[in-house]
Amino acid sequence: MKDIVLYCKSYHRDVRRTKRLAESVRQFNSGNLPFYLSCPSGDFPLFRNIIGSEAVTFLADEEIVAENSSIDQKALIALPGGISQQIVKSEFWRLGICENYVCIDSDAYFIRDFNKGDFLAPGGNPYTVMNESLELRLFGALHQHSKIARNRETECKAIMEIFGRTGRHYDFGPLPAVWSRRVWADLAEKFLEPRGMNFLDAIKLFPSEMRWYGEALLKFKSIELWPVETLFRCYHYEEQFRDAKKSGETDEALSQIYLGVCVQSNWDSELAYGDGKKNFLSRSVRAMKRRILRRLV
Repeated sequence: MKDIVLYCKSYHRDVRRTKRLAESVRQFNSGNLPFYLSCPSGDFPLFRNIIGSEAVTFLADEEIVAENSSIDQKALIALPGGISQQIVKSEFWRLGICENYVCIDSDAYFIRDFNKGDFLAPGGNPYTVMNESLELRLFGALHQHSKIARNRETECKAIMEIFGRTGRHYDFGPLPAVWSRRVWADLAEKFLEPRGMNFLDAIKLFPSEMRWYGEALLKFKSIELWPVETLFRCYHYEEQFRDAKKSGETDEALSQIYLGVCVQSNWDSELAYGDGKKNFLSRSVRAMKRRILRRLV
């Protein structure tokens, strides 16, 4: 069993983003960490054609979920994609490939060399992304986005109540994060199964795989805790991205601090597959609106 691997779960609309990620892995993976990529089996031909097979091992989402016989695959498919993908990512450990995995989304990419020392502490325990989202909360405060702090507080309280934890509100993302199979196993065996639940039930109850993992780690202490800040510079909002670029942020500058960059796909449609004309039109409309607003100011 490998001590650490990279893992990304994707699907057809993100294939161009995933190609960018795969190319960055090929360029910067100085430690030769194995890279696993899963997608629905029906997307295999598309992914192999666009991404190629160099330095990547393809898996079917169905293959991963089948490792947990308590999960009804039909029920899984019926869920919205944003929910079902969390279940697939959180069941990867059951394949027995590795002790730990760096779970990375397809809208991210590396910007400098990395090896397993970036993800594993001395002794082999994974670093745990664990913070209080100060930078994101500051952005919300400066731009009058009160929902950022409000939604975070609501989510933290809800998951803490499930586990019976009190104290400070922690976040365990954004991705990429390093996950231990021992934490997932303890969550399943010591928390979910005694309640007659599986991870599909857990995500339907509270849809945040990162918070389930983090709170389970704090409760069961499955591994030694080595907390770290976020591994990648993450642009959650388009406004945040524009502000950063105006201030002079570049991948070169960011590489002195971060391993990579994440430009969240929920607003960045440039690399979306299958609707290029629509994306070009929407970007043009946004650009036109910005020009009009500048004239009015």
